Amino acid sequence: MASAAVLGLVTLVVVLGTWLWTAAMHHLVWRPYAVAKSFRRQGIRGPAYRFFVGNNEESKAMRVATANDVLNIRSHDIIPRVQPQYQAWTASYGKVFLSWTGYTPALCVGDYDMVKQILSNKSGLYNKPDPGPNILALLGKGLVFADGDLWTRHRHVVHPAFTMDKLKRMATTMAECAGKVVGAWEARAAAASGGVARVENIGQQFVELTADVISHTAFGSSYREGKEVFVAQRELQYIAFTSINKVRVPGLQYLPTKTNVRRWQLTKKVRGTLMAIIRDRQAAAKDARGYGNDLLGLMLEANASADAGEQRAAMSMDEIIDECKTFFFAGHDTTSHLLTWAVFLLGTHPEWQQKLREEVLRECGGTKAPIHGDALNKLKIATMVLYETLRLYGAVTIIARKAAADTELGGVKIPKGTMTMIPIAMMHRDEEVWGADAGKFNPDRFRNGVGRAAKHPSAMLGFSVGPRSCIGQDFAMLEAKATLALIVRQFEFEVAPEYVHAPADFLTLQPKCGLPILLKLLHQ
Repeated sequence: MASAAVLGLVTLVVVLGTWLWTAAMHHLVWRPYAVAKSFRRQGIRGPAYRFFVGNNEESKAMRVATANDVLNIRSHDIIPRVQPQYQAWTASYGKVFLSWTGYTPALCVGDYDMVKQILSNKSGLYNKPDPGPNILALLGKGLVFADGDLWTRHRHVVHPAFTMDKLKRMATTMAECAGKVVGAWEARAAAASGGVARVENIGQQFVELTADVISHTAFGSSYREGKEVFVAQRELQYIAFTSINKVRVPGLQYLPTKTNVRRWQLTKKVRGTLMAIIRDRQAAAKDARGYGNDLLGLMLEANASADAGEQRAAMSMDEIIDECKTFFFAGHDTTSHLLTWAVFLLGTHPEWQQKLREEVLRECGGTKAPIHGDALNKLKIATMVLYETLRLYGAVTIIARKAAADTELGGVKIPKGTMTMIPIAMMHRDEEVWGADAGKFNPDRFRNGVGRAAKHPSAMLGFSVGPRSCIGQDFAMLEAKATLALIVRQFEFEVAPEYVHAPADFLTLQPKCGLPILLKLLHQ
């Protein structure tokens, strides 16, 4: 009997081992070979697949090689720094090529018609890829990563909070938050020799400002109260960035490694803080005080209405918390970088700074006039400047989608599971689409609107396009306009001479060495 039991156990181990070996060989050897061969037959080539790691090591080596490069302050050619691998592979294989993220095929799609086909699809054929536990801890599975019916349900609940009439009411709050920062600079400049204040890293100031804005407009609290979420998310962002180019080993996220334990601790802290805020709102609603008029209150009200109408349309508590994570991170991180790069560009192009100042004084009034939403919506030059900033220095440099089934894209057959990578930063510099001055700062290209700025109507990808375009784009633009309006009314500014122009992609594009600015008070 014992011998039979041992034999049975040995047989089970052999069968299981054979199955695991066969599955591993399929995913790590046979499938990559077959996929690469299929693409080659269609004229799509790329760097050779390497067992398990794909092209990750090559990609990392190219980024390390350019990590210390510094650009001329007038140069906007950031690709050799932030996407050297895509620049090299595009030069060798064309705008559409195949590379490998570990053992997953990744089709780089630098063709605008193919990109439009991906981003405009409403059938769920091109889904958001699983971002992994580190990025999910940061952003949650809210609108950014939800797909299918889940995305539709979330969008239905969240959308009412982002209508323009609701956002315009928040413009005053945005201006008040920005006014505190600008007022502090004004006091420093007034006390300084020559009326010039130096801000060592204006990007950090904008990070804190936009965190304050999202704390007020989304959660009805100050930056001080929301600081726990803010600080935890900054650390989660670092964890996510350091892991982004590592090959993901199934099951590793469940082991108590140092990184995993810290991620669990931070996730618990963020959840606890957000849960407390939500519980307070729900209690207020029961006491007939309402959910509140900020983004969270509007979302909770819409969710309660959905719950009353159809249970399946409402969101669970975990889903609401995930949307709050998205609100908090996306609502301040990307906008702070938009403001930072806008100030950099205006500080190196004084002629556009003056044009913007004249428009602000005309539409918003003098230095003591209050800023309101209707006036901000009239700032056409500000809109042009911000879109050109997004084109050259958009926070997100690449968009990824995953084929949910075998499909055809622009005449190319794509197998299920293939990642499609849209290199936004490179495409925004495509001279065939944007013209010979694609590498230059020229807000005038947006004078007739976003759809006419380039030869392709969907060329501007700063907020994405199609049904999955950024729901918070009007919020970000309104906040950025309010802040810029207050700055240009009070100051002339320029980039400090010691600034090092080295844009870096830490999940979002930002100045590697900070952005020091000199602010000269206009009225003393």
